[in-house]
Amino acid sequence: MDEHLTGGFSEPCGTCSEVSWGLTDDGAFYCRNCHNVIERTQEVHDLGDPGMTRISSVRKGSRGKKAEGGRQWMVCEGFQFILKSQAEALLKLGVDPKFKDQVLGRIWRLFLNRTHQAYTHTPARSGSFRLVRDTADSETGPSSASGLDSGSGLDSDPGLRSSAGSVTGELSDWSLGSVDSDAFVSSAMKRRRMKTQMSMKRTLSLLHLALVWARSEVTLSLLLRLVHQGVVPYINSYESFPDEMKLNNKDGLIFRETSVPSYSSVHTDAVELIRLLPLPAFPPIGIKSPQHPLNLSLRYMIQLNLPDEMAEWVEFVLDQTDLMSSSGLDKFSGLDRSSGLPQYELVAAAAVMVTMKLLFGLDDQTEWELSSGAPSSGSVFSLRRWYRFLQRSLRRGERRSRRSRARKQWVPFKPFFFSHKQKIVVQKKRRVSDCLTSCFRALSSGRHGDADSFSSHPGGGVYSCHFLWGRSPGADGPSMHHMTLRGGARTNLTNPLSEENYWLLRVTSRRPSGPIPHMFLWLLRLFSFLLDVKSKLLLNVVQRLEGVLMRRLRPKRLKRRHRDRDQ
Repeated sequence: MDEHLTGGFSEPCGTCSEVSWGLTDDGAFYCRNCHNVIERTQEVHDLGDPGMTRISSVRKGSRGKKAEGGRQWMVCEGFQFILKSQAEALLKLGVDPKFKDQVLGRIWRLFLNRTHQAYTHTPARSGSFRLVRDTADSETGPSSASGLDSGSGLDSDPGLRSSAGSVTGELSDWSLGSVDSDAFVSSAMKRRRMKTQMSMKRTLSLLHLALVWARSEVTLSLLLRLVHQGVVPYINSYESFPDEMKLNNKDGLIFRETSVPSYSSVHTDAVELIRLLPLPAFPPIGIKSPQHPLNLSLRYMIQLNLPDEMAEWVEFVLDQTDLMSSSGLDKFSGLDRSSGLPQYELVAAAAVMVTMKLLFGLDDQTEWELSSGAPSSGSVFSLRRWYRFLQRSLRRGERRSRRSRARKQWVPFKPFFFSHKQKIVVQKKRRVSDCLTSCFRALSSGRHGDADSFSSHPGGGVYSCHFLWGRSPGADGPSMHHMTLRGGARTNLTNPLSEENYWLLRVTSRRPSGPIPHMFLWLLRLFSFLLDVKSKLLLNVVQRLEGVLMRRLRPKRLKRRHRDRDQ
């Protein structure tokens, strides 16, 4: 009877999410399923009695004072806008175009469903601002969001439409700040939703999880380096919000970040996401995948100017530890629903370090004896010569990295002011700072143009360059990729893993039982700089890899010796 009056209103009910509206006698909209009455009325011409016509006004939303220049929005909409800008930045660098919508968008949809923020029959928030489901979810129910084969992208997510509006939707009532920032920053909410609450660091965790799922070339260390460089928005990313999305001081506590999180913290948070989200098993990793440790180790050897012949030895180490297959990698990385997330880059770096211990000893004596006995011809690899080039380049790289991060603009252009006096002081300091910056920039005349660069290789993927080798101007040294290991390394040992040829680091009570060779510590520092991780984290992976290698190879030789004695 009322279909011709309510047919133009297709917004689902905020209580039961059904689209079945009727009109009361006063012209107000009510849900026929749950009898929920909303603040919306329609013109009703009562033709029951001639001459008696009742007309009610059309109203929507609250009658409070409206602040110009803003709109009602929710915190999850702000995080979706940041995720969208981060994904678009990765797409510009050559990531697969399907990454944003088919991988990251679906994982984001799963997160919203799991935390009862959207795509669910039981939204977490009550009141007039309720997130509703889209058409597909109303047909299949919340169970459709349990896999990565459902959902839409980040551009126009219908599940985030609410009575407060959406990022790309039509404007609704005007207000300042997000409508749920009070509950988001409350101490009770933080204690209750510590593992399920969204944060700025969790945007990087979602990106890392999606990149691992998509088998992209962008590893976690490279992602964090892109964030440090400002290529992927993170610090002060709220400044790119649309003008209609006004922020208040409590929003500043949510979206303002003054530092980039560490590798271990992002990885740990990504592990928490795996435990939270109903994700199926990760796709198997093949030898052609750019995230395979063999391919990552080749990338690191090229960056560190190591000879190409070493790739065969790295493959030997990975094969002996059963890390060439997908099942072996998953077992070594602890890849299950409750344990963790693969760290293929650390496995690749550890494989290169173990290979160099096999070939050169790295005990502060064997490597220098091999370099002294190597032929003087330019075709034989010399570790001493390589060390001199890398030591000089490492110092320059560390100095360049410190200088680049010191010049980074950490202070936001749109700061949050908690008092009028603070606003006046900050604005005055900003004017003085901008004036000094422009003066120093004019005096420097662009001399410091040695910042790290990112380029796209011909294949279209992302490629980072810490060092430059070759004869081009500004190179760190000549290329040593073509050199041979014969004559400069231990390539003819019958038992390279014996106690005489290979030393192991013994750790007791979280401390090494003996002195660690300086050459090994320097190599650990080199790879830590290359991956931007802590040395302790990489050392743990090296010890695990050595333990697997010893368990697989040393017992076999012991059995052979016993057989020879019996014969």
